[in-house]
Amino acid sequence: MSSYYNPACYLPQSWSSYVPNALSCPPPPSLASTIYNYATSPFTSTYTTLRTMADALVGLPALSFLLIPTMTSYSTSLNLLFFYLTWSTLVLSHPPLRVELVATLAVRTLFYILPSTFFLLFDALLPSAAENLKALGDSALLFKNASRAQTFRTLRVVGWSIFNVLMGVAIQAAVEVLFTRVLLIRSALRVTTTLPLPFGILKDLARGYLVREVVAYILHRYVLHGWSKTPTLARAHQQWYHSLPAPFPLAASYDHPVAYLVRGFIPTYLPALLFRFHLLTYVLYLTLVSVEETFAYSGYSTVPTNFILGGVARRTDTHLLSDGEGNYGPWGLVDWVMGTTVGTDIIDDVVLEADKHDVPARVEGVKDKAKRKVNGRIADAKHNTDASGPRRRTTRNQSSS
Repeated sequence: MSSYYNPACYLPQSWSSYVPNALSCPPPPSLASTIYNYATSPFTSTYTTLRTMADALVGLPALSFLLIPTMTSYSTSLNLLFFYLTWSTLVLSHPPLRVELVATLAVRTLFYILPSTFFLLFDALLPSAAENLKALGDSALLFKNASRAQTFRTLRVVGWSIFNVLMGVAIQAAVEVLFTRVLLIRSALRVTTTLPLPFGILKDLARGYLVREVVAYILHRYVLHGWSKTPTLARAHQQWYHSLPAPFPLAASYDHPVAYLVRGFIPTYLPALLFRFHLLTYVLYLTLVSVEETFAYSGYSTVPTNFILGGVARRTDTHLLSDGEGNYGPWGLVDWVMGTTVGTDIIDDVVLEADKHDVPARVEGVKDKAKRKVNGRIADAKHNTDASGPRRRTTRNQSSS
């Protein structure tokens, strides 16, 4: 309910009959109207925030923000100006905490929960078609020929997965409240009208992925599989996550709630907290992580950017099928360094992708082409030298005579 200042509301009651109806103080809202406004105000404000943020992001073409330093055009500058105005209006008209939480929840919903649910429904409704796309065949189809008890168990897994995602968003909100209202320090993420520079975005993404890889490896290997140090948490992780027969959509966030925080939330959120990401950088970072989790746990043999996500998905499958013998990091980089890779490692992915695209033959072709070009220039230089030589001797003879 919008509120505004009306001087007529402060006049004595006896003067109200002399005030025109257009300027008179409106009657107070009823109790039912007040309860309705208080109940719907958070949802209305959240919807307005989400719509404004969507308008801001849709108004900026993909990669145009990153290409501004090198490709400045009228349309790009105009789109950037529109994005800046919309983003500034959004930040100035809503509390920073609401903007951050709505953005986080929107990213997790649009790029993880909804596509994973779509893949899960596709597997359940069209099992014969999905079986041909699954890397592990029908063993990854949990709804195929499942009994009622197995179906309820799978639905319980889905429910816990969504609950863990929402729990992560709630903990992120608690961290912001702790920083800004209890400790009275700056917020964990930067929610400002100033846009991050392209180089700053790339630097934060690189640092964020590197820290996420290292932290995820350490916590996954030494905490969730550290039977001698944390037996209770390791047992919970074994009974929850490793009870799955195979990875399937939404399994990325399925685990005991505490184990999920250790395995998924902390490695993802900690880099943003350490480097104090700008909210736009965090949105991009969380979008990439959500897409990675969606396809890595989809179980499909072919995924977009198969060079990157394909290797991540294969190592995810192997970790679960080997009962946690290795492949503790999301990308497998630290596993390759520490020698804990099970199956193909990240170097094997590079070699496989190079062989797939026949990179050695292409390199040899480029070398041969360069050699022919250099040899051609050398031959032309010799020919020009031979052609100009006699004229120079003739000139010297003429000058001497």
